[in-house]
Amino acid sequence: MFKKILILFFMFGIFNNVSANYSNLAYDFSFDGIDGKIINLSQFKDKVIVVVNVASRCGYTPQYNDLQSLWENYKDKSVVVIGVPTNNFKQEPGSNKEIQNFCETNFGINFPMTTKLNVIGKNAHPFYTWARKNYGIGAIPKWNFHKIIIGKDGKVINTFASFTKPSSKKFINIIEAEIKN
Repeated sequence: MFKKILILFFMFGIFNNVSANYSNLAYDFSFDGIDGKIINLSQFKDKVIVVVNVASRCGYTPQYNDLQSLWENYKDKSVVVIGVPTNNFKQEPGSNKEIQNFCETNFGINFPMTTKLNVIGKNAHPFYTWARKNYGIGAIPKWNFHKIIIGKDGKVINTFASFTKPSSKKFINIIEAEIKN
């Protein structure tokens, strides 16, 4: 029973460290883009950045539709969506080219996507290590389609578990509040 309660705490991010002393900001990180270009987060200063670890063989894969809609509806309002393919949960076995083709063909994805990388563990991309260090365990993806929202100040303002859709009222309210900030 205790183990189940502890898992719920982790899933809902109850132990988040929202008052962290940041030694650096999200803008200090970059990703290799799936299209061969570098995605420097510094180019998104003063924007809201939504970073989502994604996979093509996940029960949450239909959230690609919501992520694309979020991108289309908010990109002109200073919101950036970045997809981060990962096979950490054994649901993204394809190559970068296969992932790109899958996303474009099945969901019309045109928001920035990184190459496939690790989001957890000792080999996690430095962005994910930074998010965990500064925000707490709520920033650690427990599954695919975990969402990290970076505010205009370059700090993590919230995270959402896989089951929270990017079209949910709670998620959109956070985005819209930060746009106005």
